[in-house]
Amino acid sequence: MSHSPAAEAARRRTFAIISHPDAGKTTLTENLLLAGGAIRAAGQVRARGENRRTRSDWMKIERERGISVSASVMTFDHDGLMFNLLDTPGHEDFSEDTYRTLTAADAAVMVLDAAKGIEPQTLKLFEVCRLRDIPIVTFINKMDREAQDPFALLDEIASKLALDPAPLYWPAGSGGRFKGMLDLRREKFIPFAKKGADGEQGHPEPIAFKSNAIVSYLDPDEQGELADGAMLVQEAAKPFDPQSFLEGHMTPVFFGSALRHFGVDQLLEGIGAYAPPPKNVPAMRAGEETHVAPGDREVSGFVFKVQANMDPNHRDRIAFLKLTSGKFARGMKLKVQNTGKQLSVNAPIMFFASDRELAEEAYAGDVIGIPNHGVLRVGDSLSETGTLRFAGLPNFAPEILQRVRVKDPLKAKHLNKALQGLAEEGVTQLFRPNIGADFIVGAVGPLQFEVMADRLANEYQLDVIFEPSPYGEARWIAGDKADLEDFQGKHRSGMATDIDEQPVYLAKSAWEIGYAAERYPKVRFERAKERA
Repeated sequence: MSHSPAAEAARRRTFAIISHPDAGKTTLTENLLLAGGAIRAAGQVRARGENRRTRSDWMKIERERGISVSASVMTFDHDGLMFNLLDTPGHEDFSEDTYRTLTAADAAVMVLDAAKGIEPQTLKLFEVCRLRDIPIVTFINKMDREAQDPFALLDEIASKLALDPAPLYWPAGSGGRFKGMLDLRREKFIPFAKKGADGEQGHPEPIAFKSNAIVSYLDPDEQGELADGAMLVQEAAKPFDPQSFLEGHMTPVFFGSALRHFGVDQLLEGIGAYAPPPKNVPAMRAGEETHVAPGDREVSGFVFKVQANMDPNHRDRIAFLKLTSGKFARGMKLKVQNTGKQLSVNAPIMFFASDRELAEEAYAGDVIGIPNHGVLRVGDSLSETGTLRFAGLPNFAPEILQRVRVKDPLKAKHLNKALQGLAEEGVTQLFRPNIGADFIVGAVGPLQFEVMADRLANEYQLDVIFEPSPYGEARWIAGDKADLEDFQGKHRSGMATDIDEQPVYLAKSAWEIGYAAERYPKVRFERAKERA
């Protein structure tokens, strides 16, 4: 088998799972790892005792709350393909981390609760996928509980997401009446069985829908209902078109129950068959626009996440690098584009589901962890020549803005440095008002403030207080120099800069932003900023 960078990249599938909290993401993640042979029993990710738990939920605050705050990567080899599953925090108060992880994904699996359909959080994550043209696979979970009518769920996908849903399977009933599903492409019925006494196993083999054996699973009424539903959906829905899916117009729909490991093998097979391998990535080289192809010889990649203190004994920071081209080998030297610093990558980490191990080699599509002492920032571009720069990662307008003070006034300088460090790592956004001395800290969700206070106390020995700020909204402003200066001159009290010295308008409310935008039509008020 050829080990050329192009051939190796072609067998990579790097995907993230997006869902509303409680739609079953953790269970699905576990069962995908099980289907891929990466772990031996579902629940093992949790059951292997404290030591396993600390491995994927590094920070103390996560262990106490029992949720994953920091997205991590799980790599497994299955059926000739190498899967990289990027875990996004599925909690209500998820942070920018979730958004940024999506920039490293080549596809996303959207998990919907069959009873609830599309929830607000899912919508937000979907918008980010759309911004980056990430193709979406839909998994309708919890079919063994009472569910909405599957046609209603498809309508909701079509109307709320403007995506054409193309079911590859069709469910027979739901809740207590859930009997399995019909594979629409192969005309095979896949029976559902609740877990047998022997634990995990217990799903009978698929059988031909038109065969006599079907009677042991479905009575004549159920057969008729399933046949009618399948016929109706095939007439109503557009047939699945892989190209339309890759272009972001269509989503293949799978049904199942992650908890009962039903439909998960089919989902994994679908990701393998249809999700794209890593694609060409636009970049700049010496001021010229160019494209980096996975098969290019030069090794390159970008940092989409920095995780500090995975090991409390060493104040290390691990930068997660998504490789975009070449064949990476351990010990290689890579240069950071914006600082020109050279790094010898001697201890790169691959994150296999059950363990972390040193990466001897990696290819486009893979994610490696690079331990470093604050050299790498979120959004950094790395390559062998150090001349490639990838488009920045987006920052999103924070939804909560607070003032931060340190209880001991003598430590104010120390606080500035600590906040700068956390902002560079992408834990929080930091705004420095042009008038006044207090920093304004911005976050997407309230949990981020807790994580921050926790880390300021543990890593920097700073006892801080967050207080309400007079601001409710932040927008980056852009436009011609004269228009910007005119606006800034008249709104001095609301102006601030972010850590990249970009101008930010802090307003009391969304209404105030709308009012400013009407009065200054030439100024753009932006909700997202690509990091330069």
